[in-house]
Amino acid sequence: MIALLLALGSSLAYGCADFLGGLGARKAHVLRTVLVAAPAGLAVELLLWPVLGASFSTAALGWGAASGVASAAAFALLYRTLAIGPMNVLSPVTALVSAALPVAVGLLQGEHLTAAGLVGLPLALLAVVLVSAGHGAGSARPSRTALLLAFDAGAAIALQLVFLHQAPSGSRVAPLIVGRAVSSAVTLTAAGLLRRRLGPERPAYALSAAAGVLDSLANLLFLLAARSGDLTVVAVITALYPAGTVLLARGVLAERIHRGRLVGLGTAAVAVGLLALT
Repeated sequence: MIALLLALGSSLAYGCADFLGGLGARKAHVLRTVLVAAPAGLAVELLLWPVLGASFSTAALGWGAASGVASAAAFALLYRTLAIGPMNVLSPVTALVSAALPVAVGLLQGEHLTAAGLVGLPLALLAVVLVSAGHGAGSARPSRTALLLAFDAGAAIALQLVFLHQAPSGSRVAPLIVGRAVSSAVTLTAAGLLRRRLGPERPAYALSAAAGVLDSLANLLFLLAARSGDLTVVAVITALYPAGTVLLARGVLAERIHRGRLVGLGTAAVAVGLLALT
């Protein structure tokens, strides 16, 4: 139950971070937003270091660096995927892959589910697709390249979570610090190479920094959840993060929640209840 609550907290934090980051990206190039968010997130993790401790063993450094590279790749692939579109088809593909791959890793590592979990897990995966899908199917069909990019983006997100899970439990927040430092370095390098394309607009500093802080808290909660529970359950609950984004968009921007997403939110609630019984 503790792992489930931590995973729900991680999911909510990821959803809030995406919402604030999306608002920030409306005001300036998304790389400018990330250039503020990444240092803010790193600052939070450095502040957590003396509180929670960190052991920079070889394994912690390796898995942390791998998670940072995966995080940077996920960012690039995801926005490239959504730029090609159609978003209402590609976004659920990315979300499903990001949830399913860690589940497969957990099962391959010997994790087992109860009868309630065997019902709740596919329901949760279905909820991930429904909540992340846009309104209407549309007439446009995604190209093979777009589908491949969507799959790769989901795989990169999944790998970030799996790599964090693989880090030794005794390393505490070390893999988070290393991962954030690596992803920040990659982002900074990309921004330097693309500086002529970033435009003159200034980023929304408060929104961007808040997104980075929440993303770091989401990573921490996921890491704690994965260390106290099964990756199979924790990963799929964490992947429900679009629900938080949808609810915030409804409350703050007064965006209408269409029927498919309402069904997804209800399915998610049932799935979480079933997984709690595991």
